[in-house]
Amino acid sequence: MAKILVVDDERSIRRTLKEILEFEKYEVDLAASGNEALDLVGQNAYDAILLDIKMEGMDGMEVLEKLQSFSESPVVMISGHGTIETAVEAIKKGAYDFIVKPPDLNRLLITIRNAIDKKDLITVTNKLKKQVEQKYEIVGEASEIIELKEMIAKIAPTTARVLIAGENGTGKELVAREIHEQSTRIKSPFIEVNCAAIPSELIESQLFGHEKGSFTSAIKQRKGDFELAHGGTLFLDEIGDMSLSAQAKVLRALQENKIVRVGGEKEISVDVRVVAATNKNLGEEIKNGNFREDLYHRLSVIVLTVPPLRQRKDDIPLLAKRFIDDICFAQGRAPLPITEEAIELLKTFKWTGNVRELHNVIERLVILSNDEITTQDVEKYVKPLTL
Repeated sequence: MAKILVVDDERSIRRTLKEILEFEKYEVDLAASGNEALDLVGQNAYDAILLDIKMEGMDGMEVLEKLQSFSESPVVMISGHGTIETAVEAIKKGAYDFIVKPPDLNRLLITIRNAIDKKDLITVTNKLKKQVEQKYEIVGEASEIIELKEMIAKIAPTTARVLIAGENGTGKELVAREIHEQSTRIKSPFIEVNCAAIPSELIESQLFGHEKGSFTSAIKQRKGDFELAHGGTLFLDEIGDMSLSAQAKVLRALQENKIVRVGGEKEISVDVRVVAATNKNLGEEIKNGNFREDLYHRLSVIVLTVPPLRQRKDDIPLLAKRFIDDICFAQGRAPLPITEEAIELLKTFKWTGNVRELHNVIERLVILSNDEITTQDVEKYVKPLTL
C-alpha cells in the first residue's frame, strides 16, 4: 500500500484529502506545519507528498527546498492562490507537479498515481545502477590492489592512454571500466572490443566501420567502434592478438585522431581515449615480429599490472563473500553462509584461472551446497577439479 503525506495548515483540507486518499486505498499521514512535515519525512518513507504553499511559519516553498536535500519522494504542490509564476517556481525547485485548490479529484488522483510510478521507476533505476557498479567494483584490500586503486584514481581524470597487463581472469576489464567511471568521459560510451575473439579479416571493419559494398557482406554502411566510442573510452582487450595490418591502422588513428572506414576515402575525426589490455609479454611479441613497437609506445603512456590471485590470497574471503551475495541475488535466494574452514581451504588452491576461476567455483558451490558451504562441499565439488 502506497503511503502519502498531506501537509496543510487547514484542518478541513487535511481531513478531506485524507478521506479521499484512504478511500482509494492509500495510507495517509497528516502534518499541520512545515516543521512537522520535515520531522515525519525524516522518520518515514513516503511514496508521495502533497504540500500546501501558503502556510503559517515555514511556507511550502521553503519546505520543498529542504526536502530536496534528503528525500526522494515526489512532491505535489497545492495552493488556493495558484499562478503560472508560482507553478513555474515550484517545478524549478524540484516539485513533481502543481495543483490549484480546490483540486479536481480526477486530476489529483492521476497526478498522485503518476508521481508514485515515477518514484518506483527511480527506485528501480537506482537499484540497477548500484548492481552494475557493484558488478564492476574492484574488490580487495591487498597492498597490490590498494596501490592499483590509487594509480587508477591518479590517471583516470587525465587523457593518458593506459596499457593494462595481467594474466587471464585477473580483472583487467574491471580496471578499464574503473578508469572510465572515474574519468571526465563517464557520460560518454565505454566500448569494449575483444581483439582475440574477432577474426583478423573482420577486425578492421569492427574498429573502423565500413562503407556499403566495400566487401561481399557489407550490405549497408556501418560505424566502427572508434566512432561509437567518440567522446568516451575504447577498451581494446587482448590487443596482443591483433593483426599487424589492424595495428598499423590503430597506430594511425592514435597519431592523427582520425579514421577511414573500410572501403571509404573520407577521414572522420574521433575523440577517443584508448585503454588496452593484454595477457601476453608484448616485449617478446615485438622481438618475434608479432607486435609493432611504435604502437606499444603509443599505448603504454601508463602501464598498470593487475596481480594474479595467488599473490593476494588474503582477498579470497572478501571475493568469495561478494560472489556469494551476487550469485544468490541473481538466483533470487538468500545469501548462503560459508564457514571459515571452507574459506581457508579455498586459500590453499593455486587458482591458475585467477578471480574468474574463483567466481566459477563459488557459483558451483552455491548451486550444489545445501544450507551452508562447508569444507566437505569444497572437498567434494572443488578440489578434484582444481588444477
